[in-house]
Amino acid sequence: MLSTHRLAKSYGARTLFEDVSLELDAGCRYGLVGANGSGKSTLMNVLLGRDAPSDGSVSIAKRVRVGALSQDQFLEDSARIVDVAAKGDATVFNALRELEALGESSGDPVRISELEELVRVFDGYTLEARASWVLSGLGIAAELHTQPLSVLSGGFKLRVLLAQALIGGPELLLLDEPTNHLDIISIRWLEKFLVDYRGCAVIISHDQRFLDNVATHVLDVDYGTVTKYTGNYSAFVLQKVAERERRQREIDKTEALIAHKREYVERFRYKASKASQAQSILKQLEKIEVDELEDSSRRAPNFRFVAERPSGKDVLQIKDLEKRYGEKRVLEKLSLELRRGERLGVIGPNGLGKSTLLRIAVGHLAKDAGEVRWGHEARVGYFAQDHSDVLSDPEATALSIMESVKPSETVAFVRSTLGRVLFTGETVHKRVKSLSGGEAARLVFGTLMALAPNVLVLDEPTNHLDIESIDALVEALRAFEGTILFVSHDRRFVSDVATRILELRPEGPNFFPGTFAEYLEKQGDDHLDAESATLRAKRATAEGDDAPDKRRAYEEQKKRRNRVAQLPKLRDKALAAVEAAEARRREIDELYGKEGFFDVTSKAELAALEAEHAALGPKIDALMAEWEALEDEIARESAGG
Repeated sequence: MLSTHRLAKSYGARTLFEDVSLELDAGCRYGLVGANGSGKSTLMNVLLGRDAPSDGSVSIAKRVRVGALSQDQFLEDSARIVDVAAKGDATVFNALRELEALGESSGDPVRISELEELVRVFDGYTLEARASWVLSGLGIAAELHTQPLSVLSGGFKLRVLLAQALIGGPELLLLDEPTNHLDIISIRWLEKFLVDYRGCAVIISHDQRFLDNVATHVLDVDYGTVTKYTGNYSAFVLQKVAERERRQREIDKTEALIAHKREYVERFRYKASKASQAQSILKQLEKIEVDELEDSSRRAPNFRFVAERPSGKDVLQIKDLEKRYGEKRVLEKLSLELRRGERLGVIGPNGLGKSTLLRIAVGHLAKDAGEVRWGHEARVGYFAQDHSDVLSDPEATALSIMESVKPSETVAFVRSTLGRVLFTGETVHKRVKSLSGGEAARLVFGTLMALAPNVLVLDEPTNHLDIESIDALVEALRAFEGTILFVSHDRRFVSDVATRILELRPEGPNFFPGTFAEYLEKQGDDHLDAESATLRAKRATAEGDDAPDKRRAYEEQKKRRNRVAQLPKLRDKALAAVEAAEARRREIDELYGKEGFFDVTSKAELAALEAEHAALGPKIDALMAEWEALEDEIARESAGG
């Protein structure tokens, strides 16, 4: 459906990627991943024809309809929300608009007939209903659909753009960060939509759970090119690590062989009886090439949050909190208590007051009623979604901002803290107006590290961070001995960090004294997470009345259990075979280096050894592939179980 041939993109002396040749097929969903700045969005724009490649070509099959979501699309604020979404089916939308205009002017009846047939064939009279269904799935209330786009915030406008990309039934779907500004429930809806989608989808995302639930393949932008992997994100990580380790082992073996042969040459090159063998080995050495492992573009910050001093035992008490925006009441009689060391994750649909709760708690927004009281020695560090409180001056640099946060600290401390969040060398002089979203977020986290609070209040902290930065943040927050109150739509982040859950629902708040996984298990429904849907499906199958189906299901489960039980043994057997083959190859290499070996070994024996040595390479590669496939299968079973 979509292919690239030796695609490349450069900006001056900097090459983002080159020699990219891919075949992307219908029925497959490709997660496009890579570090911030590696070229993911640039590649997407090249695929869409919005940016020209430096070399190579992009081919899209004829008559393929393309739906796309980019982060910088223009929107007309005066248009009705449902109309903006419906424009995604441009053929039908334009036909309906032309029909409307012709009807008002008693236009050409032949043209009217043609348009009516087109609308009928493409199911055009359901367009508005289809657009409303998608908008509702993405969390935009039905009563807003006929309102002008201007009534929505920036995040909700992006949802309308996403609806526009989905509505036209495109065969090719290109989505740049579609989960940005979606709440957990809308992300789940989008996951289900994409899993049922039968076209070809390319999706940029930093949400690991989303990629695990949606992707059938991963396109990895790294090492100056794009590599395709089969499987979801978790499978890709295992494959990439295994591949790099395999290449490193091959390099180590080659270097060891070279060192061994050089030692032989140095020992015997001037000895008359060995000179010819030494010269032969020297010629072999000249032909051996040692690969170099390229440096990955991925870099992880070294977040570390250490409180200057601990807070009291009771950190935060909120009682009967209320907040209204005009006639809309977003928080009503909300009460909570937070104790030292707890990590409370706040989840739920957008518009129910999650960010409002945090802003009131830190004093950035006035409450209408209720009480907010911080405990003894509570020192609060706040990470806001827009960072405007920290990055208000567009001309300020990363260095000047950190110096203003800790004016009494040494240059070494300031530089070290900036280095931890990946601002080194000349990049410390980068101005706020030039920072990417990920850089801005890392800089704000750097200021929090320098301030050393004992309470962290974080509003969507993973927005704009790449996966490596999210992993580093999770590790740092889990090691933090203080207290955390946070809002996030990233389910994996919530799973890894939260020790308590507060879900804000239309019918009222729901507190849960446990982890996100425990919360989902307790809820027993699939409104938030794909794994719960799987559990329900298993229960429904187990409780069915169809005996033959139950027997077949039982047999399939039995076969799978037997297979899963055998996997570690098969993996170990394959690994043992790899090690045995590598040991035999080393043994032959050592024979070549033994003194007098070529004098006492017949030509027939030498030929047999050379043939065996040549055959061992492909054999080891095949055994390694078998071992890696078994490792992937074990990982998938572990993730699914």
